[in-house]
Amino acid sequence: MRVNGWLSGFAGVVIFAGSLPATRVAVAELNPLFLTGGRATVAAVLGLLLLRLLRQSRPKKHDIGKLLITAAGVVVGFPLLTALALQHVTSAHSIVFVGLLPLCTALFAVLRGGERPRPIFWLFSLSGALFVGGFALFNGSEGSLTGDSLMVAAVILCGMGYAEGATLSRRLGGWQVICWALILSLPVMLPLTLLTLPNDITQVSGTAWGGFVYVSVFSMLVGFIFWYHGLAQQGIAAVGQLQLLQPFIGMALAALLLHESVTWPMLLVTCAAVACVFGARKYAA
Repeated sequence: MRVNGWLSGFAGVVIFAGSLPATRVAVAELNPLFLTGGRATVAAVLGLLLLRLLRQSRPKKHDIGKLLITAAGVVVGFPLLTALALQHVTSAHSIVFVGLLPLCTALFAVLRGGERPRPIFWLFSLSGALFVGGFALFNGSEGSLTGDSLMVAAVILCGMGYAEGATLSRRLGGWQVICWALILSLPVMLPLTLLTLPNDITQVSGTAWGGFVYVSVFSMLVGFIFWYHGLAQQGIAAVGQLQLLQPFIGMALAALLLHESVTWPMLLVTCAAVACVFGARKYAA
């Protein structure tokens, strides 16, 4: 079970790594508000079908508040703020901010999940964040105060949503948590989708729709099934450190799909991030 939890978390990270490049492609032609509402609406419909087919019971009343916090972080906050940020910065630049997610997730794991990692864990977690943050300062990508501020806010909300959803996953199950969070957001997301629908959907390219499908099905639903399972099984703070790898997987995808540059310093920082992940894993509890 221990290995499965880590593998499940890593699978979630790999899926999430494609989110920002896919979002970058989509917002080139689609309204960020439509992308945020649409991806949540599509995923909510799929989640509702899963819950119906597998005959899952409704969450308890005392779980609703936690589900709403989860939705605010990962269904609304992170998708919307990153979509807005990607109108100002490249996907390669924005992906670097995801390297701050492990530290943010660990902090919320303490505040909301009741976890108490050993002191040396924080050394590895902070070192990983500094490696990735330092790379962001010297990687040569053009930044933007607006874009960078939106990414920081997105990371904070996402860390909150990860930690809150993971605590619920211990009782409800990982895929059930994200499905219920999506369904609770549907009364807001469906009207938002309809109000911001493109005037002529035939004028939107297949590439943009491909990005929309990816973030709707994989980033918004499938990835969370793996991710919340991993967090619940092995600990929010520990498995959360796998996110240190996400920027570099995402940059590789950005280079492959969007032809953005990948450099040797990027590879060196990736190795340092991997070392921090293993160190944090050892001292997480």
